[in-house]
Amino acid sequence: MELLVMGRVEPEVLEAIEEGLEKAYRGLVRAFRSKRALEVPKVAYEPRRYQYNSSVILDFLRRSFAPEGDKVLAITHVDLFVPRLNFVFGQAECPGRFAIISTCRLRPEFYGNPPDEALFLERCVKEAVHEIGHTLGLRHCSNRRCVMAFSNSIWDTDFKSAELCEACLRELTRYLRVHGKPLP
Repeated sequence: MELLVMGRVEPEVLEAIEEGLEKAYRGLVRAFRSKRALEVPKVAYEPRRYQYNSSVILDFLRRSFAPEGDKVLAITHVDLFVPRLNFVFGQAECPGRFAIISTCRLRPEFYGNPPDEALFLERCVKEAVHEIGHTLGLRHCSNRRCVMAFSNSIWDTDFKSAELCEACLRELTRYLRVHGKPLP
């Protein structure tokens, strides 16, 4: 799985996500950093909102980016939205190949709090694991502690773990069997 930088992303974020994905998916996901980096497409910017439409970015990736891996997780610093919501931490094809997360609202400073590197990296990992789960066919989970639970706010992200619950692990196993993928 390819980690693709779009904009400004610190190396520590990439390292934490690499480790977090491999741990959460029990070796099924082998993350590597792309040798390429892309700018966030200007066409995705919505000036009235001061945000970028993540659906437009995913469409851009689908049309313009030839991945080196089976899955691509784009990581960006810009604030993301989809038309029906004020913001999103990330978005993914479900199931599919492409996903994106934003570090913008994962930073404690966004909420007027002092910087906290450990908390910031933990949030990045949770959102990465969540969005890659969607690419692997997992839907939102009703277990609020599961990483696949929908995050309506940063407090939801902080409450959930970085791990899949037992029900989501079973669903992932079923999905992988049907699609002929190796099991974790």
